[in-house]
Amino acid sequence: MNSELYNKRKNLICELVEDEFYVPMKEKELAVFMQVKPEERAELKQILEDLLSEGKLQITKRGKYLKGEGRPEGLTGTFISNARGFGFVEIEGREQDLFIPENETGGAFHQDKVQVELLKSQHGKRQEARVVKILEHGMKKVVGTFESSKTFGFVIPDNGKLSSDIFVPAERSKGAVTGHKVVVELTDYGDEKHKPEGKVVEILGHINDPGVDIMSVVKGFELPVEFEEKVLNQAQRMNKEVSEADMSGRKDLRDVMMVTIDGEDAKDLDDAVNVYKDGENYCLGVHIADVTNYVQENSALDREALKRGTSVYLVDRVIPMLPHALSNGICSLNQGVDRLALSCIMTVNPKGEVIDYEIAESVIRVDRRMTYTAVKKILEDEDDETIREYEQLVPMFRLMQELAVILREKRKKRGSIDFDFPESKIILDRAGVPLDIRPYDRNTATKVIEDFMLLANETVAQHFFWQELPFIYRTHENPDAEKILKLGTFINNFGYNIKIKSGDNEIHPKEIQKLLCKIEGTDEEALIARLTLRSMKQARYTVNNTGHFGLACPCYCHFTSPIRRYPDLQIHRIIKEQLRGRLKEERIEHYNALLPEVAKHSSETERRADEAERETEKLKKAQYMEARIGNTYEGVISGITAWGIYVELQNTVEGMIHVSKLAGDYYYYSEETYEMIGRDTGKCFKLGQKVEIVVEDVDRISKVIDFALAWPCAIGEREDKDGEGRNEAGCQQQESIS
Repeated sequence: MNSELYNKRKNLICELVEDEFYVPMKEKELAVFMQVKPEERAELKQILEDLLSEGKLQITKRGKYLKGEGRPEGLTGTFISNARGFGFVEIEGREQDLFIPENETGGAFHQDKVQVELLKSQHGKRQEARVVKILEHGMKKVVGTFESSKTFGFVIPDNGKLSSDIFVPAERSKGAVTGHKVVVELTDYGDEKHKPEGKVVEILGHINDPGVDIMSVVKGFELPVEFEEKVLNQAQRMNKEVSEADMSGRKDLRDVMMVTIDGEDAKDLDDAVNVYKDGENYCLGVHIADVTNYVQENSALDREALKRGTSVYLVDRVIPMLPHALSNGICSLNQGVDRLALSCIMTVNPKGEVIDYEIAESVIRVDRRMTYTAVKKILEDEDDETIREYEQLVPMFRLMQELAVILREKRKKRGSIDFDFPESKIILDRAGVPLDIRPYDRNTATKVIEDFMLLANETVAQHFFWQELPFIYRTHENPDAEKILKLGTFINNFGYNIKIKSGDNEIHPKEIQKLLCKIEGTDEEALIARLTLRSMKQARYTVNNTGHFGLACPCYCHFTSPIRRYPDLQIHRIIKEQLRGRLKEERIEHYNALLPEVAKHSSETERRADEAERETEKLKKAQYMEARIGNTYEGVISGITAWGIYVELQNTVEGMIHVSKLAGDYYYYSEETYEMIGRDTGKCFKLGQKVEIVVEDVDRISKVIDFALAWPCAIGEREDKDGEGRNEAGCQQQESIS
């Protein structure tokens, strides 16, 4: 191709992708659109690679070309390593991570801040790049298991993303011996020829000592555990009772009958509720502990709470955001004592619409501390003994249930999505050994509180959105268009469809909700529900209100848990300043400068907490199954990848069957249909399919559980009395192909 034609086509492609009506196209589609002759396809490919390397184009997972993000010199992000040597770079604001081949990592270590350069080559579906400069090391310490030798030692990292052991000179081992869990500080990050090097700075204990496993996770995620003395002292100095001065000027609600409803073990009770009827309307009060009365802005307590961002709920302990002297004391809405609160009092009509509301500083006195179990016994089980015990409160509980059903139905009509996957409840003995694992299902009582908290959060968010004041919102963006298109294509195979807005490929949450309703109770429910969930984005905190897709509401915030979430604590300050008429220009400027970083940091600490919680669950599940190697269980296929099949048991434990253990055929993974298909037999394994497995092995360090298929391998693939077997899954697959 001559240079003139080359530049002409190059400019044409740039103009095309920048056009507001451009729909992302693959290379073949671009060739047809631009009338490129077959013999000129290689030149077109070269043009596309050049535009990618110049940053004028970017490519999606499905190979479609979009407008680029400018010159590659400006691309910086966080390196995420993989144990197999390659890695990815996450770039803020970029839709897709960059793939870094093994020979292009430039010696980058996990979580390093790096500068990258886009590569022309493209072997997979992600844009490839190479690390050109390490700007800052992100990981300073590593937690792992120490192994000693005569003259040195090494640490095997707990973090599965780290591909190399850490070399430790004998004089820097701090006396650690084989089997010790240690924290090692990195002194050298190594390169292609040398392992990273470090020194042991803390010995957590032996790998088999009680509590050491969880503490290893705590240290690995750098979760702050102990409070500094000045923080504890400040908490201890707080009044143990509410003073008359504190109550001055507040709405007095101490005569209003109200309750807290929490789990049996809860000690930090931060929300109370009450309901009564006014004519045909319901009056709902949601009363939240006024933590900001005790945690002043920029105090030692406030700075520590901001640093932590959230309380962390691990399987055997809680790492609180605030010291227990506050969270379990003066800030806890304990029964029969005066407490300060922020109240959102809403009048709700029979359609579930909030027709009036008041947000006020209040003083309350909780009448009874209720548990989810007791309220469930009243509303769901109609237990006579429990009803007699709480006779005075029973009419209010029934009103609560009545209102909650109305609110839930209203949310359903507007398209709110409810993924009802069971959470795990892990029962441990005093030594931390898992005794039982079972799904923790929501009941009537938990749903009532969820419904009331959701309404209060929406009401408060709308109030401040329309006043155009600085605020922190809880936002959930629309799903990725490509993922939704892929989901739509997949569910067509089962006779379902979702309406997708043409042009921008957007979807209304009601379409997702309708789909979940249609599949309820069907064989493919688990399969489609999981894929739908995977197509969703992650909710986060932002200062710009972009709405909440999952809840199908235009305004949402976190207002109801200031004891355990910093965003709630932060917006309580804004609410109180607004109520007191103090939110003047100077304070507005102050919050405009402060809140973006608070929102970003809170989102990050939330993700860290979620990951740590999942990691401790995986740890205890691995320990639980280690004692059950050889046992047979029934489960469902929860995930399929090129390297194997993931199976989830009824108790929520998940393990993997490696593709090499699918005997009898050579199996390959179909990315389009999420199936593992036998090349010769046509037999397939698919998401949601029931299988019978044997627990084969457990790696406690990596927290990996290995399953093997039981014989016969799948439910419905059992041997008849006369010895003739029938593979129902295989037959169904053949029927669908024909």
